[in-house]
Amino acid sequence: MIFKMKTSFLRNDYLRNSDIPQYLEDGVVDIAIVGENLLAEKKKNIEIIQKLGFSKCRVSIAVPKEVETDDINYFQGKKIATSYPNTLQNFLKKNNILADIHVISGSVEIAPNIGLADGICDIVSSGSTLFKNGLRETVTILKSEAVLSKTFQLNNEKQKILEKFLFRIQSVLRAKNSKYILMNVPNEKISEVSNVLPVLKSPTVIPLAEKGWSSIHSVIDEERFWEVIDELKEKGAQDILIIPIDKMVI
Repeated sequence: MIFKMKTSFLRNDYLRNSDIPQYLEDGVVDIAIVGENLLAEKKKNIEIIQKLGFSKCRVSIAVPKEVETDDINYFQGKKIATSYPNTLQNFLKKNNILADIHVISGSVEIAPNIGLADGICDIVSSGSTLFKNGLRETVTILKSEAVLSKTFQLNNEKQKILEKFLFRIQSVLRAKNSKYILMNVPNEKISEVSNVLPVLKSPTVIPLAEKGWSSIHSVIDEERFWEVIDELKEKGAQDILIIPIDKMVI
């Protein structure tokens, strides 16, 4: 996905994903949403400004399932098929492995079955494609996700537009990773319960009609959701409600 500021929205239909890093470096486009794995492979002068949390995958090495070892030295003097030759070469060099890299543009996973290679290096998501082709993942070289990246050729006017755009993206991402929480708490437990809620500056405390009780409103991180809920219950919180957040502006 590519966004050309002040002009038009360009779809992937008009160019290959592999061309995006070059277009960014050349300033043909100003910003783009692209995979980290592609940027690492192309080695272009591009700045990553925000990880977006979707399209997560990894660049991994896989071998036929009958190969019992996970040791990278298995590939010493052997052939590896890949569509990520630069990423693979850098990894092999760091580990002092001399292997023959066989570059394939697609369907890398079939290479061992037809005798082209002893293993592969490719992107992996669920691992189902490897399984279907009798392969198993042994080493992860790189973890990747979609990122917002930009050219270094932005002028001041475009940079200001990008900052507004980035602010809005971050507001959505913060909301996605957070939940709004409401609970009823005995007044003598408000301090203890509040200490479990570290996301915002201070929780909102509203007295209830029932004497000695208050309603506390705050925000919790999605990653610690159940851990926080357990702590809140231990501290005396009751009638806990969780509400999704659309956007979160801080």
